[in-house]
Amino acid sequence: MVEPTDAIRAIHNAFRNDMDRIDAAALDSARGIAGLETTIERFRFLNEVLVWHAGGEELAVFPALDKVAPLVAEAYLKDHRGLDMAYDTLNKSYSAQDLLETARATSAFRFHLKMHLLKEDAHLYRIFRERVSLSEQAKAVSVLANQIPQERFPEVVSWMYPLMGNDDRENMIRIMQTVIPAPAFKGVKELIKKAVGSDWEELTRRIPTL
Repeated sequence: MVEPTDAIRAIHNAFRNDMDRIDAAALDSARGIAGLETTIERFRFLNEVLVWHAGGEELAVFPALDKVAPLVAEAYLKDHRGLDMAYDTLNKSYSAQDLLETARATSAFRFHLKMHLLKEDAHLYRIFRERVSLSEQAKAVSVLANQIPQERFPEVVSWMYPLMGNDDRENMIRIMQTVIPAPAFKGVKELIKKAVGSDWEELTRRIPTL
């Protein structure tokens, strides 16, 4: 049975996987390999999603956690501001077309992001799962998800699903089926189907209701 935090774990894995690819492309570009701009430039969209995600945590997840574990979220809020600064450094380096500084900045951003997500998964969301009721978890995760502007949702689906394994995809789809009205989910299903390509057959095997 899926839980609200399964959606958090899935998008965290998407962040990790995309940042790995962006960082590898930036390093190869600094080494003289051409044609990697499309991959590197994805850091801007990744950061947009990251800002929506962090904003939702600050609006709903952190306050819910403060009620049962005061002061825990404070350090993670500082991480969020640090990620903002890491993005600014990366954006400036890339905009200046400085390949070496861009590679350095993507490496720093990747390290900060992956350590932050690792700590959240191992510590913050463990406390959240154990001490916050399932109904309150669901409310908080719903607020988090609603930070994505409705008109940008198709972009997020197209970005996220190719970056996840089938276990995360299955969990995310099951959660979406629960919270999105059936008529609207039909459109979401088509977006997912297009995003995962040949893996769609495996997902329909796992989730016959698709």
